[in-house]
Amino acid sequence: MIKILLCLSILIPLHGDNIYFTRSGNVSFFSWTPIEDIKANNKQVTCVLDMETGKTSFRIPIRGFVFKNGLMQEHFNESYLESEKYPNALFNGNIENWTDFTISSEPQKVIIAGEMTIHGVTNSIKEPGVIFQANQKVKGEAIFKIMLEDYDVKIPRILIKNIAESVEIKMNLELNKK
Repeated sequence: MIKILLCLSILIPLHGDNIYFTRSGNVSFFSWTPIEDIKANNKQVTCVLDMETGKTSFRIPIRGFVFKNGLMQEHFNESYLESEKYPNALFNGNIENWTDFTISSEPQKVIIAGEMTIHGVTNSIKEPGVIFQANQKVKGEAIFKIMLEDYDVKIPRILIKNIAESVEIKMNLELNKK
């Protein structure tokens, strides 16, 4: 329970009239190499968006990633992302130029900028995405790549050809008004 409260305290404070929130956002990743593809999906993403300021935060539980191959999932958690030591990936930032447009039912291109922490390493990121409103919900989507070395994720030499250096991340969020 303390871990949950600590993680939520990292997120944007949930006060104000125009806060949108989810605990069931979806993030997936894909790594392609000639030897094998690695993909996993996580439907436990927490996200908060302050509609007045464009500030946003994400918490992605590392153990929430599900793989088709159980052994891959075990290696991912124990050897690569060390989910016991680093249980969450975090993002804190904002949507750039938030005050320059009005959100509508038409998907609008945005740039999301902030600090991403994975495997205990924090880096600044600035990535494109889209945001729109549908059925009284705010929806956001983004596709971007991260380099494993940027987050100090070590790949054993014997597996270097099995795991790509760059991993594609896809986010799909549906936020409800708090």
